[in-house]
Amino acid sequence: MELGQVSGCQVSVPDQPGWRLRSTLDGGRASARRLPATISRARAPHAGVAPNCCGLAYGLGMPARKLPTPQDAATARRILLDGLGRDADIFVLVNEIAPLHPPNNTFPGEVFLRVAADALEWCGASREEPLALEGIRERFLPECTFRGRQNHKFQFAVLAAAALRGGAEPDLLDEVAWWQTDDFWQYALFAAVAYIRAAANGAGAPVRQACQQLAQHPGYPAP
Repeated sequence: MELGQVSGCQVSVPDQPGWRLRSTLDGGRASARRLPATISRARAPHAGVAPNCCGLAYGLGMPARKLPTPQDAATARRILLDGLGRDADIFVLVNEIAPLHPPNNTFPGEVFLRVAADALEWCGASREEPLALEGIRERFLPECTFRGRQNHKFQFAVLAAAALRGGAEPDLLDEVAWWQTDDFWQYALFAAVAYIRAAANGAGAPVRQACQQLAQHPGYPAP
């Protein structure tokens, strides 16, 4: 079990299969709970929806009622941008978004990677004027402390978002399958938060303004 420092309290982050971080306000201490052992379904595409926005499964069939919808993608995007725009605790946002996440599925991680890519576009990052990623966690995600494999997971999410911005589609399943944990979507969320804050800083604008303008981006259509 690894410990991270979040908003002045110790947060238990077990870095092992079958655990998900849960932030609670009870006593100021976050906790973790074991995930169900259910194996997820194969991804079902939705017409008119950005590639992979509805998630990639790690295994075989889940009931159709568990499939993420384009509306779920829009909801995840809204919760992130609305919450970050009002400076909400990001672990509170994790708990708000968690019901949208099907077990053993990358969703809504793809949504957050695309929000991060949108943030890069919003601030005008380019080859000529790149957004520096050195120390991005320390500078723009100070409420999280990662150790060991957690650093790799965060770095992957950060670089995957940059690849999307450059027009490449990261191979999420090839990377995430070996993690043996169902938490990719959380690291994608952390990466999006860091990118939005970094983009706002680079543009000399408040985070609230960045979130408001990113919310106006078309994002994913509702069904």
